[in-house]
Amino acid sequence: MEQNKTGKYLKYAIGEIVLVVIGILIALSINNWNETKKEHHILKGHLETIVENLNNNQVQLSALIQHRQKSHALSTQMINA
Repeated sequence: MEQNKTGKYLKYAIGEIVLVVIGILIALSINNWNETKKEHHILKGHLETIVENLNNNQVQLSALIQHRQKSHALSTQMINA
């Protein structure tokens, strides 16, 4: 009779261990998924900043090109005059 109780106890203990391991694996998976989501959010923010900076640089370069073209035209007129 004691053997029967020991066998039941071992089955119960192994079942509990399996459940704990499964719970830990699920928690790790959720944590990894959450970390990946955070990293993608940060990366998206960095990429948006880069795009904004590139657009600002393009506007500044266009203004600089127009200024240089006007300066070149005025210099050419002065030389020809």
